[in-house]
Amino acid sequence: MLRHLLSGARALGPPLIQAQGMVENGLLAVGGSQVSQKRFLNVHEYQGADLMAKFGINVPKGIVASTLDEVDSAAKELPGSEVVVKSQVLAGGRGLGTFKNGFKGGVHIVKKEEARSIAEKMLGQTLVTKQTGAQGKPVNKLFICEKLSLVNEMYFAIALDRKAAGPVIIACSRGGTSIEDLAEKHPDLIIRVNVDINEGITDAQAGEVVDGLQLKVTDKESAKEQIKKLYKMFSEADTTLVEVNPLAEAEEGKMVAADAKLNFDDNAAYRQKEIFAWRDKSQEDPREVAAAEADLNYIGLDGNIGCMVNGAGLAMATMDIIKMHGGEPANFLDVGGNASEEQVVQAFKILTADSKVKALLVNIFGGIMKCDVIASGIVKAAQEVQLKVPLIVRLEGTNVALGKKILKESKMNIIAADDLDDAAGKAVKSLSS
Repeated sequence: MLRHLLSGARALGPPLIQAQGMVENGLLAVGGSQVSQKRFLNVHEYQGADLMAKFGINVPKGIVASTLDEVDSAAKELPGSEVVVKSQVLAGGRGLGTFKNGFKGGVHIVKKEEARSIAEKMLGQTLVTKQTGAQGKPVNKLFICEKLSLVNEMYFAIALDRKAAGPVIIACSRGGTSIEDLAEKHPDLIIRVNVDINEGITDAQAGEVVDGLQLKVTDKESAKEQIKKLYKMFSEADTTLVEVNPLAEAEEGKMVAADAKLNFDDNAAYRQKEIFAWRDKSQEDPREVAAAEADLNYIGLDGNIGCMVNGAGLAMATMDIIKMHGGEPANFLDVGGNASEEQVVQAFKILTADSKVKALLVNIFGGIMKCDVIASGIVKAAQEVQLKVPLIVRLEGTNVALGKKILKESKMNIIAADDLDDAAGKAVKSLSS
């Protein structure tokens, strides 16, 4: 939702020009393209609603359900004759998504008595949206919410503006739709308020936001309090993004955060242990999860040459040169500057578990990381996983002679490379051998 949000012609800074589903990710340039890397914890809608309620923010009544019986119970407990059945996946575009079983739509408004039959087509299935890729994401939980009668839908977000070196509030009197499209067509509707991170939001700033939202039925003072509470949560919960779309007005004159996306700073995990315990690994790439558990950095790509390197800069250079030789990197796997032999083995297991990988390129520059340790790990790993794809190795730096000796004496089919260009060329050539 926040991909190309502009204030006039001015970009709001890197965190604010990434799309929903990408806003929690950094962007890594690889051979002229961009690849997402997850940097911030993302939580499900029901978890975000629970946190907002604790800060006194108005949210719809809702109950999370993991079984069909729980769906029945939740529907009966909520007020009104209809409920909203929402798939809980960590991706945007749920409403327009399609399940792999053919059922369309990850969000449905239904009569209470129909909730179970609709949930049966969603629960335990895989939902594909514009942000999940073709593989989709599993729907293990549903959020059953009351259906609100809304008279107005608006947009509200708080993010970090790198240029201003602090939080920025972005709001719009129109919501419930693509905010970047609105910003492009109606830039005059976008409100932008920078907040001093030390002083916090002032009453005047909250009033400026409320005025820009052009409320229809909500009391201005109560609306200002809601804005202040949203900022309080942003600050105290160590979030990197609070995006409410729509921020709505209900018939009874109450401002409600009808749907929200929250991201949290990984650096605050030690301070926000309850929130970080909400992490749903089923929504993540299992290779990235396995790498993180081994204290490795991994990003899955779409190519067929697996890359194991030490250092992000070396990884990017390796992938760029592979692209220059006409190949496609299958991943970014960084073993870091001080990996153990066992970590190297784990790295190989992660790489070879990907059926798309048809060749492995190891590119190590030994500084703190010693080439002999890498070489020993390579030999052990190749033996353990019974490597069946070409393995190209380029070593340079600390203990390089000893590392090359270990590889040579292993009697394994390892293709040695003199430098990075040679390694990339041999990796690409091996695909057609």
